[in-house]
Amino acid sequence: MTDIDDLYEQTILDHNRTPRNYGKLEGANRSSEGHNPLCGDHFHIYLKVENGAISDVRFEGAGCAISKASASIMSSLIKGKTLADAEALFTKFHKLVTAQLGEKETAEGLGKIAVFAGVCDYPVRVKCASLAWHTMMMALKEDGGKVCTE
Repeated sequence: MTDIDDLYEQTILDHNRTPRNYGKLEGANRSSEGHNPLCGDHFHIYLKVENGAISDVRFEGAGCAISKASASIMSSLIKGKTLADAEALFTKFHKLVTAQLGEKETAEGLGKIAVFAGVCDYPVRVKCASLAWHTMMMALKEDGGKVCTE
């Protein structure tokens, strides 16, 4: 294992053990529920959207270390972002975990989501890593719908 792999693993374990923005968000005006029946991941994403931006975000639920860490990191990254910025971040994340990033994109500004770069090598884990992100996108659509990765 390389030093960078070790750092990524430690980041995922840290966010799994101590998730950021965990718990129900009182006053949320958008929410969605996501479920990955293959491994049992199940999350609720709560958003407070004001003036075209995500002023607060929280999540609750349970899942494997990758899905919980992904929800934690996603919630940290989208807080304070405009809806367009959150959607752009989702697109970048989705391309990363499905190995669709171009050479230029890979080198530019992945920030904290780079810890999920290795997920594309394990196709079954892509659904774990992307569940919270798809659920967030559903919540942005204001319909409170449900997401299922199957």
